[in-house]
Formats: sequence, structure tokens, C-alpha cells
Amino acid sequence: MGNDNDEVIKLLNNLNSSLDGLSTVEAESRLKEYGFNEVKEKRRSPIESFILKFWAPVPWMLEVTALLTFILKRYLDMDIILFLLVFNSIISFIQEHRAENAVELLKSRLNIMAKVKRDGKWNLTPARYLVPGDLVTVKIGDIVPADLKIIEGQVLVDQSVLTGESQPVERKFLEALYSGSIIRRGEAKGIVIATGDKTYFGKTTQLVQEAKSKSHIQDIIMKIVRYLVAIDVVLVVALTVFAIINGINVSETLPFSLVVLIASVPVALPATFTIAMALGAEELSRKGILVTRLSASEDIASMDVLNLDKTGTLTENRLRVGDPIPCKGYTKEDVVSLSTLASDEASQDPIDLAVIECSKAMGIVPKFKRIHFEPFDPTKKRTEALISTPDGEMLVIKGAPQVIRELANVDKDWFDQQVKSLSAKGFRVIAVAMGKDKLNVVGILPLYDRPRQDSSTFIHEIKELGVKPKMVTGDNTSIAVEIAKEVGIGDKVCNMREIMMNDQEREKSIEECQVFAEVFPEDKYTIVRSLQSNGHIVGMTGDGVNDAPALKQAEVGIAVSNSTDVAKASASMVLTHEGLTDIVEAIKTGRKIYQRMLTYTMNKITKTLQIVIFLTISFFLTRFFVTTPFDVILLLFFNDFVTMSIATDNVRYSMSPERWDVGRIVKSSLVIASLVIVESFFILWLSLVMGFSHNEIHTVTFDMLVFSGQFTIYLIRERGRLWSSLPSKPLIVSSIADIIVVTLISFLGILVTPIPLWFALIVLTITLLFTLLFDEIKVKFLRLS
Repeated sequence: MGNDNDEVIKLLNNLNSSLDGLSTVEAESRLKEYGFNEVKEKRRSPIESFILKFWAPVPWMLEVTALLTFILKRYLDMDIILFLLVFNSIISFIQEHRAENAVELLKSRLNIMAKVKRDGKWNLTPARYLVPGDLVTVKIGDIVPADLKIIEGQVLVDQSVLTGESQPVERKFLEALYSGSIIRRGEAKGIVIATGDKTYFGKTTQLVQEAKSKSHIQDIIMKIVRYLVAIDVVLVVALTVFAIINGINVSETLPFSLVVLIASVPVALPATFTIAMALGAEELSRKGILVTRLSASEDIASMDVLNLDKTGTLTENRLRVGDPIPCKGYTKEDVVSLSTLASDEASQDPIDLAVIECSKAMGIVPKFKRIHFEPFDPTKKRTEALISTPDGEMLVIKGAPQVIRELANVDKDWFDQQVKSLSAKGFRVIAVAMGKDKLNVVGILPLYDRPRQDSSTFIHEIKELGVKPKMVTGDNTSIAVEIAKEVGIGDKVCNMREIMMNDQEREKSIEECQVFAEVFPEDKYTIVRSLQSNGHIVGMTGDGVNDAPALKQAEVGIAVSNSTDVAKASASMVLTHEGLTDIVEAIKTGRKIYQRMLTYTMNKITKTLQIVIFLTISFFLTRFFVTTPFDVILLLFFNDFVTMSIATDNVRYSMSPERWDVGRIVKSSLVIASLVIVESFFILWLSLVMGFSHNEIHTVTFDMLVFSGQFTIYLIRERGRLWSSLPSKPLIVSSIADIIVVTLISFLGILVTPIPLWFALIVLTITLLFTLLFDEIKVKFLRLS
């Protein structure tokens, strides 16, 4: 006892404190030195976020185009382009600006009251005012307000949300209690050793702030823009060389450069992607999945690895009793019945609750009356109950097998073999004994956190969808591999401690492992980063504070229904229904979103290639521009923004992860564009034969580009015949409305030079017939490939 007092005094001296606690003056001084017991937040202002919407590939193209129109004194064109620039930024800002509240929620979690000793008196104080050296007490049900070292008492603490351990752990004299963990049994007095972001809890939040998943959508848009700019440069250079060779004033080619640039801007691409993802998020919300980061509804289409937290995700996060093993002369019912007498619901001990629940499930009512009950004592490692039987009063004890083995009669070889076998399978084991003068072991109860009923079905389904599952847990290897086998993940297990010690083999091991055991919070983050560096699109499920950094870092962070607020705020998706099966629906929906975005992207690239190549070659042949910059801007409204309705289209999901291969998409689009260019020249030839003026040809070209643009959508959206599946109503209605409006303004001469109605209808018919011909070629081409 003297040594214990010496240790306490030494600890108090190190922290310049005493058993009377700190003085109010000293506490205020330390508060200035260490800061509040809360997590510092890093947040970007809404104004900064909005300004940054103008710093991206598509805004750059619009900004350059606006500058060029200003130089050429085409002020109406400039005004329209600036309107498009601001309109795009506003849509993007409204749809995507969802404040990430992880840090704020971490702060609110610390906003609890603590019983602290100041000036020799115990008082309740907001936990944010705690400082190192403060003396505090915690009891059953309390959230530990800061990192403490116990100087008196003993507690059972649940720190699963921090460390991932599925079972509560005992903490005694001079052992640490972590901020954010929950006291399940007992009472203790401790001294504060760390507050705020210096706590174990706080260090985890630092990872949350550092974690950031990459925006693949921005990368995709940038690659598309890069291809389009490269094509622009080649064509403008070709035109300039042509002008020089043929003695044409180079200044006359500037308007063409402007037309090419305007035509190439995928002005509605970011907005369409955003709308497609927003509609997908709305669809997912109806299925019980809340999307907190918009891009996740598309990222999940590409997800090929899903890291699954074990505790509370694959498993129920509650102890259950397995198949009781009775000793000779007893039955399973005897083991459960006597265990129940040595358990008490009021103690809220997880083992007691599991035994009582098992008793209820088996319909067992104890035959004997309990006279007295002694709750679990960490020093004795058992519970005791005095019961009344026909043979007189008897003692029933329940506790650690090694303790019961020494106190009661049992076949020790048999007993040891049973305990060893169960432990190897990942079970936690307790033993039960009963007797009057001499105790006899009645039997053994295996305890485990069992998998959810839907976990194995879920694993099978995501494997069929081409997603590789990996289990991540803070539990030991035995428990981890047993659960992984049971749900069908696999048995290639890795101890995270061993992986972290081998830098050279780390990435390879993480790539190959199916199960990660003895994982710390920062390890989950490392696993996600490592998989991302190997080219994977990574998903991560979790429910606790310890999962938050990895949830935020993953492209698809999924917080399960029983998650802490911190996990939900850090994740990009939150499940509202129990279990994991909704993730399957999220994957299917994400892949549908991808198909819609792919259709729009291919259509935009096809139209861009058609316009810039057709305009360049037609200039070479006719020596005049067959359209105007204003007509091309008008085309943006009648084509790009109308085709945003693709975001609602009916599509089918694929059975494997989708990946954006922009190079291949551009090549495929070039094939289709080549066909459409043939159609474009046929209509140009026809208008020249009909003797139309240059201004009338501008209108004919405008009509042809709008009509062929609408039909190309239906050509691209379906890999088979274009009539193989029914498009969505918004897509059909918008296409019909677009064609009618363009036909009318061409006939009436609104914004364009008027042409005869019959010729506008001929252009419409020709584009339709060519589309049907191209559909035949497309199907044959795809079959050959």
C-alpha cells in the first residue's frame, strides 16, 4: 500500500497537482497554456469555397473564351459566356457545399460535465475546462472527459468506439482511461494527463482533419478538357497554316478560333455530373442511404475494395452465449440456469446480460431461489450467488475459467482442452460451479460477438459485383479469422503489428490480406491510403470514433446505422437501416449513375469532335465559316443544357466495377463523330446545291448540329439497338421539345436567319435516317470488338 501511495504522489508531483486538486487560479493559468479541452477545427469559409469554383478546368476554358470575345469586341457573346461561368459555379456551389461537421461533432462530444476537485472541493464543471493535473471521478454510465490515470478504484470500460476492441476491458490503479470511452461498471478517481487534441481521442481527430479523399470527378473532367484542348490546338494550327499558304489574312481566322474554343468547352459537364450525382443521392435516400459527399454516389461505381469494420458492422457488437458445454452429470439447461442465478441485470455487466438473454431465449426459469448476490469483483474475477435448494443453501460462482478451475472439482485435462479449443476459435470463455462444502464445475459457457444474420449474404453479393471484401478489426487473430470464415470473407489473415514493422512488404501485404487483426485507428487510415496508392477505389465501413479518419480518407466512407455522430460526419454515406445489405443497392445505383454520366460525356465529346472537325474541313473546302460564334453559344443552350436530362435516364448496372478510361472514351467518340461528320457534309452539300446564302447555311448547320446532337444521345445510351430500352420521360420530353423549338425559331427567324420550314424538316428527317444507319454500324462494330 505504501508503494501505491508513493506512485500516486510521484504522479501528482509530475503534474504539479495534489490530492486536493488544483486551485482555481492554477486551473485558469493552465487553461491559457493548454487551451480548452476540445478539438481545434479547420474550416474553409463559404466565400473562399465559392471563389474556388472558378478555379477548375471548365471555368478556365470559359474564362479564356470570355477574354477572347472581349478582345474581338463580341460583347454579347462575352456576356453570355460570363453568365454560363457564374451559373455553373452557383449550381456547383449549391449542390456540393455540404459542410463537413466531423470536427464540430467531436467538440460537441466533449461538451459533457465532469466531476472535478478544485480548491479541495468536488464540483461539476464543463469538460472543456479540464486541464492536465485536474482530479476527477468517473462512475458507471459516464463518458470519460479527458485522458486519465487511475489513482483509486477500478472500472470496466467500453472503449470500442476508440480502439475497435469488441469487449469492455478492466482498468485499475495507474492504468489509463481514454477520453470518449464509457464506464460500464465500477467507479474510479483519476488525474487528467492529457486534454483536447493531445488525448488519444484528439489524436484520432487530427487524422480526421488530415484525411481527404481524392476527387476523381475533377480528374476525369481535367482529362476530357486536356483531350479537347489538344484537338483544338491541332485544328487551329492547321487552319493558320492553311490561311498562310492560301494568302488568307490570319486575323480573319481569329473568329474561327473563337468558334472552336466555344464549341470545345464542356460547359454543362460539371453541372450534369453534379445533377446526376444529386439525383442518385436522392434515389439512395429513398433506399435508406444518406449521401453526405455528393461524389461518393458515383465513386461507389468504381469501388473495387471494401474494408469492413468487424465490431458493430459485420457483428452485432454485443456478447452472445454460444452452445453451453456441461460437465458429466449436468445438462446444458443446468449450466444456463445456474449461470443466470449468478448474474444480475442491474449490474449492466455485458456477460451477465448475455447469460440472462440466453436464459430467456431458451425459456429457462431457474428452479432455485437466490438469497444473496455478489457482483463481479475484478480482484476475484467472478460473481457469486447464494441459493436455496432442497438440499440446503449452496454457492454458485461464475467467472474466469482459470479461477473456477482452482476453486472447484473438475476433470482438469478435459476442462483445459475445452477452454483451449474454444479460445482458439475466438470465443471468450466463462465457467460455472456450484456446491455446499466443496464446489463442482457445472459447465462452460462460450461467449462471442456473433456475425449479423445478413453479413454472409452481403459478402456473397458484393463478391458477385466484383468488389473484394477485407475485414478490419482491433480484435486478436483468432477471433478475426473465425468471424471472417463464418461470413465468407476468407482466411488470409494478417497481424497489423507485423505488417507495420515491415516497410518494404507493407503495401504488398495490405494488397493480399483478406483479414487485418489487432488494428489501431491510425492503421485503418494506413490501410486505406495504401490501397489507394495501388490504384484501388476504396470503400470503408465503420461505426466508431476510431473509424473516422479512414471513413473520411476513403472514396466511399460508409457509416453504419448504429454509428457515433463522429463516424457519420466523417463518412460520405450513412446507412439508416440495420445491416449492410443497403450497400449492395448503393453499388448498383452508383453504377447506374456512371452509365448516365458516360452517355453524357461520350455525347459531348462526339459533338465537340463533330463540330470542330467539320467546321475546320468545311472552311478548307468552302473558304467561309459555316456557322458563327453566336450560333455555337446558342447551341450550348439547345444541346448541352437540354441533354442534362440524361442524368434521369433509365439504365442498367454492370456486374463489375466501372472505371473512367478517358482515352478509350475519346477514341470511341471519335468513331461515332466520324460517322456524324459524313452526315454533316451531306447536309452542307445539300444546302449549297439548294443555293442557300451563307447566313441561311449558318441556320441549316445550327439545325443539323442540334438535331444530330439529340439523336446521338439515343445512339450512344444503348450498347444494343437504340430501341432496346426505353429512355426516361424527362429525356424524351426534353429532346422532343428541343427539336420543336429549334425548328420553329429557324422557320420564324428568331435569333437566326430564317429558312423554309420544309427544309428544316428535311434536315430533321435526314439526321434521323443517318442515325438509324449509324445504329446498324454501331451494333456490328461492337459485336466485332
